[in-house]
Amino acid sequence: MKVKRNFENPTVNLAVTGLMAACVFVATYFFNIKIPVGGTDKTMIGFANVFCILSGLLLGPVSGGLAAGIGSCLFDLLGGWASSAPVTLVTKFLMAFFCGLIAWGGDGTAKKLSRVIVAAVTGSLSYCAMYLFYSWAKLALVGSAWQAIQIQLAVKAPATLINAAIADVIGIPLFYVLRGALKRSGLSYR
Repeated sequence: MKVKRNFENPTVNLAVTGLMAACVFVATYFFNIKIPVGGTDKTMIGFANVFCILSGLLLGPVSGGLAAGIGSCLFDLLGGWASSAPVTLVTKFLMAFFCGLIAWGGDGTAKKLSRVIVAAVTGSLSYCAMYLFYSWAKLALVGSAWQAIQIQLAVKAPATLINAAIADVIGIPLFYVLRGALKRSGLSYR
């Protein structure tokens, strides 16, 4: 399978992937509202997923996935969630990977609005499912009572769905703005 990437120059692709990882980290760190859900567990509503989805749309599945996963993992390592950093690396990678895979399917570029919408929604909802499953499994494995699990998931589910909606509503138009600017500058978008 040939890796599809938007920036043909590997150095430029690496630099833009790093830039998007930094955007994911900054959005996660500075633009969030923390919601305590009992004990030491917490969740957030914020703009990180906007940049994860944007990474998949702009960079394609692999580079976009790396940007989303690495940026989110770095936040976990530095922001007090180090124990969940490996899971975050994988789940955020997969969110952007699925988004990029669908958006870039067929002709190798994200062009059609309908394809971009399906890609963004699929990426966001796949992350919601993975995050909620991980939250449930973590609580179940430590022996939490079913009622405690239900209460925590009752808080986490709406927060993660709000994050998904924010990611898609902001990420899709932002993608088209950035895509147009990249095209006009001659940097990208065949």
